[in-house]
Amino acid sequence: MAVAPNPTTPLDGARWSASCESSGRDGDEARAGLEFAASDGRIGGSAKEQLLEELVYGEWDEADEEEDEDWEPGSTLELRVRWFCVNCTMPNVEESTHCKLCSEHRYSGILNQGHLAPAFTQAGTDELAKDVKALKRLSVRRTAIGYDDRMLLHAEFQMKSNPHPERPDRLRSILAGFTAAGLYPGGCILIPAREITRVELETVHTHEHVEVVEATSSLESSYFTSDTYANGHSALAARLAAGVCADLASAILSGQVDNGFALVRPPGHHAEGATVMGFCLHNNACIAAKASQAAGAKKVLIVDWDVHHGNGTQEIFEHDPSVLYISLHRHEGGLFYPGSGAAHEVGSGPGEGFSINIPWPCSGIGDNDYIVAFQHIVLPIAKQFAPDITIVSAGFDAARGDPLGGCQVTPAGFAQMTQLLSTVSGGKLLVVLEGGYNLRSISASATAVLRVLCGEAPESLDDEELLPSEAGWATVLEVYAVQSRYWSALCLPAFMKFTSQHINGHLKGEPSFSFFISLFYSEFLLLPVCFCLSFFLSSIFCSSCAHPALLFGQSLFYLLPKLDDLLPWKSLPV
Repeated sequence: MAVAPNPTTPLDGARWSASCESSGRDGDEARAGLEFAASDGRIGGSAKEQLLEELVYGEWDEADEEEDEDWEPGSTLELRVRWFCVNCTMPNVEESTHCKLCSEHRYSGILNQGHLAPAFTQAGTDELAKDVKALKRLSVRRTAIGYDDRMLLHAEFQMKSNPHPERPDRLRSILAGFTAAGLYPGGCILIPAREITRVELETVHTHEHVEVVEATSSLESSYFTSDTYANGHSALAARLAAGVCADLASAILSGQVDNGFALVRPPGHHAEGATVMGFCLHNNACIAAKASQAAGAKKVLIVDWDVHHGNGTQEIFEHDPSVLYISLHRHEGGLFYPGSGAAHEVGSGPGEGFSINIPWPCSGIGDNDYIVAFQHIVLPIAKQFAPDITIVSAGFDAARGDPLGGCQVTPAGFAQMTQLLSTVSGGKLLVVLEGGYNLRSISASATAVLRVLCGEAPESLDDEELLPSEAGWATVLEVYAVQSRYWSALCLPAFMKFTSQHINGHLKGEPSFSFFISLFYSEFLLLPVCFCLSFFLSSIFCSSCAHPALLFGQSLFYLLPKLDDLLPWKSLPV
């Protein structure tokens, strides 16, 4: 999930929030929907302005420039923005029937049928979409769902220039997808929601934090930050969300259920011990971790695949070696919200080595990048840690089509990650909803995850086809260089095999030297040696092989420093 960028940093992919902060969300109604598209390269600056004119003032034409000569300051322009897309909140002109950005029909049935609703036709014109296979499926696992309608009461009191992305429709669309797929209510066990107690909240948050959130109950509308809102029901919704997560964790640890999905809001992973931020009031994943420990878990793994770094979760457990936090997120050198989560952030004190950050350097990261990171970083470390339960901070804003994330993960990718994590901690897995703001994307992705929890195996991926992007590969190398100091499971032979496969796969690709720039981000002193080695290898290969030569040079650059540490490993007492 996302909030307004730090005012000291440039605007990032969460452009919606930036426009809110700069204008109080009282400015151009179409501005928000355009900013994020410009941020990931789909709409350039001039094209963005052209699209803005089309949306707000009508179709743009160069002939309009001549007519502008007759315009006078006292003239009044008639705004034509009339409806907002239910799927992505993009503003659209009255005459259009489909969203200009995501092509969703103006009267889409996504809130009733989830991702199975037709995207391009009006609700009611087609037969109800059904997943016949799912309707006939009997779950082979005892999977629990935690949900309560009262969490829908948390909503922005008054819509400003456009709908807030963290809106009640997020839960409605996911629940509709579960129902249409035959997974809910019949395929899963429904855990009744309860309000978390203050004593439980204060195992994670300060007393003052809890008091500040509770104080909103007496207010019709309030804001913690420019985009983190509350109304009179928000504190109740936050207590219910935290209570659901705590009870699901306890039920999984006790063996009452095998796994669970916490369909909750407001989200939580940005909330720090004493700070409300990023749409998040209470940190649900951390509360679930504490509940797990109270139920007997000695070690807890939290995997966060939300597109934004879970700064709150990392801060709360930064000194705690009993909780291993692994986050995969868009980072861009600290320019993407919230700016934290660099690879060198590993925890501190007793918790050093128990924070693992996989920071993607750009937008467009997809399935292969995530799966490769899971196979070569996440799973080896997770299995060495040997947790008693795994909690997933499952933000679906890394999904393809999300207006804030700008990444390309598909429902199949999320299903694969869920399947991989189910091999850890004896299958004791709790998935907690975090971000995700394209309703069709989050409905499809959440449903794919729930299918796996219920025992349906996702399609297998051929290891030879799992070639990450250059940016993804560079990130995995960087994290390996940092974390292999702490985790012996990051063995050199396996990583060399992975590196060899990656180089061989790129032999068929086009030459590229952009990846070589990442050499300059290393902290080791072998840069001059490998720099020369790379250019030497490049000079003896033909131009079509220059790219693999550079890759080989960088591989040596990252791997050679590890040779001194191989015996003995600097292992952690886990």
